[in-house]
Amino acid sequence: MERKVKELTLLLLYLTSWKEEELQELFGETRRSWKGYPFDILDELTDEDFIRGSKRSKSVYLTKAGIKEAKEIAKKYQIQDI
Repeated sequence: MERKVKELTLLLLYLTSWKEEELQELFGETRRSWKGYPFDILDELTDEDFIRGSKRSKSVYLTKAGIKEAKEIAKKYQIQDI
């Protein structure tokens, strides 16, 4: 169950994220999301390098690996058009 919660949290972070246009030229696709989810799950996603951000900020960046994983999870749950 914990694995599913972590998967769905990453998926929600991705689905509610927005593109940071000014960083796109430097880093490629850069997505940011508010971190309104349990901190223990966010810490695990940070440890797995799916998201990054300071403990003091209210938002996180999804890494390239995080974006890729979120898209795979969306396919798993048959979520279209993302």
